[in-house]
Amino acid sequence: MGGTSAVIFVPDDTNKTGYGRPLMLSRIMGSPLLSWLVSALIARGAGRFFLVCHERWAGEARACFPASVDLMVAGSDDAGDLLHVFLSTAEDDDRETVVVTGPAVFISTRLAAQANVIPAPSCVYHVDRAALMDALDEKFSFLEFLRQRGKAYADRDGVYSIRSGEELAAWQPTLNLQHLHDLIRGGVEIWDYQNCYVDPTVRVGKGTVLMPGTILRGGTVIGENCVIGPNALLENTIIGDRTTVNSSQLYDAHVGSDTTVGPFAYIRPNSHIGDHVRLGDFVEVKNSTIGDGTKVSHLTYVGDSDVGRNVNFGCGTVTVNYDRAKKFRTIIEDDAFIGCNTNLVAPVTVGRGAYTGAGSTITDNVPSGALAVARARQTNKREWANRHKLKESK
Repeated sequence: MGGTSAVIFVPDDTNKTGYGRPLMLSRIMGSPLLSWLVSALIARGAGRFFLVCHERWAGEARACFPASVDLMVAGSDDAGDLLHVFLSTAEDDDRETVVVTGPAVFISTRLAAQANVIPAPSCVYHVDRAALMDALDEKFSFLEFLRQRGKAYADRDGVYSIRSGEELAAWQPTLNLQHLHDLIRGGVEIWDYQNCYVDPTVRVGKGTVLMPGTILRGGTVIGENCVIGPNALLENTIIGDRTTVNSSQLYDAHVGSDTTVGPFAYIRPNSHIGDHVRLGDFVEVKNSTIGDGTKVSHLTYVGDSDVGRNVNFGCGTVTVNYDRAKKFRTIIEDDAFIGCNTNLVAPVTVGRGAYTGAGSTITDNVPSGALAVARARQTNKREWANRHKLKESK
């Protein structure tokens, strides 16, 4: 990815603030301030980043940059030499470099005026790339160079430094509201701006509705014309078009198009849900693939399973995947019908178009097209209830 070059310093100010991590890595609604800053710079054309960070924070800082950007990371000792390499490989038309020397936020001047914060001077600068390259030597002082040659960064929004955790908390509502406004400009409908929280790394398609209580985190991507919420939490999850997620939680999952999830569903990591799928109330899916058109309507656990297309799960089905030592997989082929309160004891396969009788505990493979009934034959003891009631009355 090309674009403007940006140099970001992450000061290790933990001794000064007393916090457990640098202020630049402190979190706003679950995402580090650095992540918000990087997203703002990318939106303004930055595509190449040079990060100066203490080694013990480098991993956490790297995670704030999307994989699509060019990133070079350096410690304070080798920053000068590597910075020269970074600047020398920029595009010819990349004449100015953005330099960030500390924690900062990009806030529109209109919203900033409404915030209950006294803005601090900006710590974000424009510098001439060629002049910066010429100045790099053993006696180079970055702060002195910025004082002499740097220009305060300016665009349609204001740039404000963050000096404490209290200021970070004070900016949070404004920063979130601004991000929601950006989503609105992209065609997203939001019902309640005070009860909707979206990370800067999240992408939401046009026509999608975000209802109250929606929380979207990490690398979540929502397709077009979806309905998310109320009271839905999605983290690192991809959602197709026209899908509904109602009062449910999804983590590190992939859900197709025209699918409904919830209410009260729980989709755990490494789950892949197809198109036109129905996952109803109190359904839990973990480390499983569910094919197109399958219906898991309610009160069911699908774990470590490969489920085909157009399968129907009766209420109360459980894939019994764990024997306290190992976990095993269940395979359910296309068009199978799983009766209510079926226990599928893995490893087990239910063949294409097969049925399981309600209340069965299936321990052996079920052939395609077969009906498996695994339960005790019913026995009726005549007059037992009457005799039992007579005894109770004495």
